[in-house]
Amino acid sequence: MGDNETSRIIKALLEEVISKEIHPVLQKLHRGQSDNRRVFRMMAEMVTGMEVMSKIPESVSIFGSARCGPEDEVYKAARSIGRRFAEEGYGVITGGGPGVMEAANRGAFEGGGTSVGLNITLPHEQSSNKYANVELTFHYFFIRKVMFVKYARALVVLPGGFGTMDELFESLTLKQTGKMQKFPIILFDQSYWGDLYNWLKDKMVADGYLEEDELELFSMTDDPGEVVDRVHRYCQAQKTREEPYVSYVESEELSEGF
Repeated sequence: MGDNETSRIIKALLEEVISKEIHPVLQKLHRGQSDNRRVFRMMAEMVTGMEVMSKIPESVSIFGSARCGPEDEVYKAARSIGRRFAEEGYGVITGGGPGVMEAANRGAFEGGGTSVGLNITLPHEQSSNKYANVELTFHYFFIRKVMFVKYARALVVLPGGFGTMDELFESLTLKQTGKMQKFPIILFDQSYWGDLYNWLKDKMVADGYLEEDELELFSMTDDPGEVVDRVHRYCQAQKTREEPYVSYVESEELSEGF
């Protein structure tokens, strides 16, 4: 066997060992390192978010479409709601983007209140609105969602698309299962939400997938003033212990050890 043939065989064996033995190990190590970096990034986002959000006053999270402008009625309603909350001393938390988020932040800013924008990095970057005086930007949706519910005294949901529906139904599930505060979830604009309510009642309740009293997990109104009044009544009832404060389940479990 010549030197060239020997070299060819050795090269082929090395390539086989690298591709079948060494490369999979290196890939596994790389994946493990990527996961470790991802965990630390999650921790950093969570810690930073909690540090900032723990300093804001009693606040309300407001959800709704990014696809509306100042001339739209839903924008005007969100702006009015945001201003009314600020005038009553509440902060306003939104996703920090355009549309309803901008309107609610704008109203809170104009009312002299705390206007919080929790933005998110997306492939097609969501632009921040200029009315948030407390800003955070998140990479992970789930951490951003924690901030929306953990530091809110109520959720107000205006018309919107998939993102709004995602936030609404996740919040309803958390409330239904006792994983978050038993605070008000208020849907604004009955003409928009009415058909959804009817479908929940006529299909989900009728087919046994929901109990009828679970529809009381949220309420609807067309009056911006009533939105603020309902939240204020709830907060006052908590302070007088007429409405007990219920927070995350894990906090109750942890308190048993102290």
